[in-house]
Amino acid sequence: MSTRPAPRNLTVLSSRRLSPSMIRVSLGGDGIRDFPADFAGGYVKLMLEPPSATTKAVIRTYTIRHQRPGAIDVDFALHGGEAAGPATQWALSAQPGDTIAVGGPGLPKPLPPGRDFYLIAGDMTALPAISVNLAALPADARGCVAIEIQDEADRPDIVAPAGMQIEWLINPEPGRRPDLLADTLRSIGRPEGSVAGWAACEFSSMRKLRDYLRGELGLGGSDLYISSYWKHGLIEDEHKLVKRADAEAQPAG
Repeated sequence: MSTRPAPRNLTVLSSRRLSPSMIRVSLGGDGIRDFPADFAGGYVKLMLEPPSATTKAVIRTYTIRHQRPGAIDVDFALHGGEAAGPATQWALSAQPGDTIAVGGPGLPKPLPPGRDFYLIAGDMTALPAISVNLAALPADARGCVAIEIQDEADRPDIVAPAGMQIEWLINPEPGRRPDLLADTLRSIGRPEGSVAGWAACEFSSMRKLRDYLRGELGLGGSDLYISSYWKHGLIEDEHKLVKRADAEAQPAG
């Protein structure tokens, strides 16, 4: 039986504000030496608080935005401009030399190759993974990308093929407009040829996107990746329970 590798102790190299609603923390140090290569777009588990006799460990899941020899970058979205949870609180206070136990990495969820058109949607929690995936597409890729940000100043520079139309949707209250992403993709009409969908966002928005991508367009299997990264009003452990119940209620296939 295989066992999970022990968490690595990584050191904060730097922390900086990318925009009003995004912070980037770079992690490295001695613990990064055996970190496997090519995991940009994958995820790590940040061990924010160890377990005690009365409480569970506080662990949060985040995407690896960049990976280079000796360091990984992790971006933290601040919902509504405030650090509502322990992960963003940690990121705001992180100083060079601080250490944190990090589990993983988990595998990236890339776009499938060779499709005629890509439909991509996500909020700021998915922006790191979307950025990695767009940069990996061939130069002739075509598609539509809907990205929900909280402020015009949150809009980053993204490397993407010229044929990928990016729609920036400003919503200062994330989690309160669940139709926004799905309506944007729906507005372009049904694409011609082979289509792949990729979506990650708040739970209620994910369900609206699933209704469109799976229910209306009939995407599935390797043509569709869809996930909720958080749920408005819930901490990660509570969101996992809702997410699991929702997945179990879905038809097989």
